[in-house]
Amino acid sequence: MAAKPAPKGLDLDRVRALLLDSATVGLAVAAGAEGPILLCNDAFQALFPAVAEAEAALRLVDIVPGTADPAVLERLAAGDRHTAEVEVKLGRRRLVIAVEISPAIGHADGELMIQCQNVSKLKELEYMIDSYSKMIERQNRDLAKEKERVERLLLNIMPRRVYEEWREFGITTPERFDDATVLLLDFVGFTEMSVAHDPPKLIAELNDIFTSFDRIVEEFGCERLKTIGDAYLAASGLPEPNPEHARNIARAALRLVRYLERRNAISEVRWNCRIGISSKPVIGSVVGTQKYVYDIFGPGVNLASRLEPLCGPMQILLDDRTHELLAGELACASLGSQTIRGFGEQHIYRLEGTTSGERP
Repeated sequence: MAAKPAPKGLDLDRVRALLLDSATVGLAVAAGAEGPILLCNDAFQALFPAVAEAEAALRLVDIVPGTADPAVLERLAAGDRHTAEVEVKLGRRRLVIAVEISPAIGHADGELMIQCQNVSKLKELEYMIDSYSKMIERQNRDLAKEKERVERLLLNIMPRRVYEEWREFGITTPERFDDATVLLLDFVGFTEMSVAHDPPKLIAELNDIFTSFDRIVEEFGCERLKTIGDAYLAASGLPEPNPEHARNIARAALRLVRYLERRNAISEVRWNCRIGISSKPVIGSVVGTQKYVYDIFGPGVNLASRLEPLCGPMQILLDDRTHELLAGELACASLGSQTIRGFGEQHIYRLEGTTSGERP
């Protein structure tokens, strides 16, 4: 379509100058990438003061580095646009200028059109958003790590199924377990040991022993519930049912004794334990509102705690129910009936090992 003829008396050069200087973005024309700036408006000079201050005409490549790169020249020769960002220092401020360079159209002889805009505020906003996003990501990572740490701590004081119920509902329901076996271990003469030995060293050894105990009871499908001083409480068959609960606890008890025997052979401190085992019913529940702990109560815990003092060093005593559940799988010696507070006459047994005479 042919351009409309200009009205008579209209100064086209003046109109072009008005249009050029009225633009809010910087506009300029350059004689190629390595040619001088031929024409620019006031907004362009405000962004690039060097253009107006220079005695000789500045080249485009002087104010937009990289324009003369072969890849850029090839793209411009093909009629494509080239965009770049340039930093300009104005006094104490540093501006980020977005530059768009495109080939001139019409009766052009290799001239390039340049459009520039100050995007410093946009970059500051992007930087703030990026910094905020990184801060949120960091906080989320820290929160995830803290959540994982809290979960490990809670799993250290309560079984996983109980923890998952508490996490989902905020409370746990007390449960009665008729098919479970409880083990209570205590050390002989621990009070005297704590006086006779260096306390930090003694507690470090006790911690090392309990850590090994945890690995052993876990290996045999049992759950360490808590430690009270030098006492160690574990169970099998709760909160997850396990038909082998008596066998698991009995084998774990034999392994605990065997571990201490081997340790005593190379340690200057001798650790002699007593273990009581009972398969009577118990109730398990989380107790406390600020300091949570999963605990068990009932006849099984009480009888195990009363069998333990009846043991000799490195002995394991069972109630009749546990002996019955073992069904001759492990070697036991009958100790006859004894009167036990709260339970009356109880037939008790000493666990000695496997029927083959070997300890697990």
